[in-house]
Amino acid sequence: MTRNPNRRRMITIYVAVVLLAAFVAAGMFVRVPYVALGPGPTVNTLGTVDTAEGPERVVKVTGAVDPDPKGNLNLTTVSLLDGLTLFQALGKWVSPSAELQPRESYYKPGQSEDEVRQENLAQMSSSEDNATLAAFNYLKKPTAVGVTEVADKSPSSGALADGDRITSIGGTPTATMEQVAVVLAHHKPGDTVDVDFVRGGTPQHAAVTLAKRPDDPAKAFLGISMRSVPADPKLDVTFDVGDIGGPSAGTMMTLAIIDQMTPGDLSHGEFVAGTGTIDPEGQVGEIGGIDHKVRAAKDAGATVFLVPAGNCSLASSKAPDGIELIKVETLSGAVDALNALGTDAPRPHC
Repeated sequence: MTRNPNRRRMITIYVAVVLLAAFVAAGMFVRVPYVALGPGPTVNTLGTVDTAEGPERVVKVTGAVDPDPKGNLNLTTVSLLDGLTLFQALGKWVSPSAELQPRESYYKPGQSEDEVRQENLAQMSSSEDNATLAAFNYLKKPTAVGVTEVADKSPSSGALADGDRITSIGGTPTATMEQVAVVLAHHKPGDTVDVDFVRGGTPQHAAVTLAKRPDDPAKAFLGISMRSVPADPKLDVTFDVGDIGGPSAGTMMTLAIIDQMTPGDLSHGEFVAGTGTIDPEGQVGEIGGIDHKVRAAKDAGATVFLVPAGNCSLASSKAPDGIELIKVETLSGAVDALNALGTDAPRPHC
């Protein structure tokens, strides 16, 4: 029996085309369980952002000593691209500015992108409170607990209002939200507590009967949302960082508050960027994606980068040329290092 070579050739070509089409389709549409990390946007905490009401300061201190400091104290971010196709993942894999990581490292099982976003924004809100506390503790200025919202039909409805500064509960001073939580932990639903607060500069008093927390009926709650604020009603700190989430901007936001609360400019003519979490005592914590953040800062024009001590090894191994890496462990150390810029004073380096 004679075989038809042309027919065999056509079958081979047909199979190859089908396989190629399947590969292209898979590459274009099949999602891989990875996310791509890379340099994200940087934001000058001394600058402004555009809002519906016009330009607003990223970090604004009402009643500041120096309300318009000059220079750059940029917070830095990491971009995260989810939903990668096979071809996109391959492209990121060969890119020198991108990094692939397992998706499960950033998204819990069943967690949506919106849930991650809300979690990151909550971390940013906590970071803003810590920045206010850290700055005012460093400056040795007292803080209070500010009311940002009173829930309808809550124990505090009609007694407290947005903008009130709570100074004590049940006779116990409450300068921080942690102290409020400690006081409430010693009470049970149904207890009536005396709440001292300042409204419009005038000290006031109210008796509030605590109710059951919706998420834990055994615990008592006031039914308010809070944030850390200066105890002096003439001072206020507000933040507008846009859609940036997470806790890693804490150190740079704290420095922006201090810059406005003290004469002179902390940047001393340098383009300063940085990162790091902050706690109320001024301890600087390490973060993720340090190499991408240093790259983002350098691309934005930074000449100095504040690096949490725990990130120094990776930062120094991958840092681009032309940017000075200053190691910071505490807020006071960061301020001292910035004040040494432009002088012969030693600075701690990675």
